[in-house]
Amino acid sequence: MSDDRHFIKGGPSEREVFEYAVLRVVPRIERGECINAGVLVYSRARSYVGVRTHLDEPRLLALDPEADVAGVRAALGAVERVCSGGRAAGQAALDDAGRRFRWLIAPRSTIVQPGPLHTGLTTDPTAEPDRLLDLLVR
Repeated sequence: MSDDRHFIKGGPSEREVFEYAVLRVVPRIERGECINAGVLVYSRARSYVGVRTHLDEPRLLALDPEADVAGVRAALGAVERVCSGGRAAGQAALDDAGRRFRWLIAPRSTIVQPGPLHTGLTTDPTAEPDRLLDLLVR
C-alpha cells in the first residue's frame, strides 16, 4: 500500500518522489579527487532501491596509476548485492528497501563513497538508475 504523500497529483500520470546519490570512487583519500562510478535510487512509494554502476578504468588510473581496480569493482559489486536484497545482501538480507538505501548512503571513509543525497520526481522510479547513470556517470 503506498503513501499518498509521496505522489504528486496531476497530468496524465502521477509523478512520485525519489531520492538518489552518486557513488564516487576516491582512489587517494588524502587528495580528495574522485570519479563518479554509479547511482543509487530509492522510491519509498514503491519500496524500490536500485543501483547502476560503470567504472571508467582509464579515468580512475589517471587519478591514481596504482589504484586497486579489482578492489573498486568488488566494492561496487557489494553495493549492487545489497541493493538487490535477499541472500546476496548478506547481513542486510532481511532489511527493507529503505533501510538498505539509508545504509548505503551513510558516509564512509573508503575508496567507494556515496555523494550527497538528492531528490526528484518521476513517473517510473525503476527507469531512473539508467537515466541518471547516463547523465551523471558516463
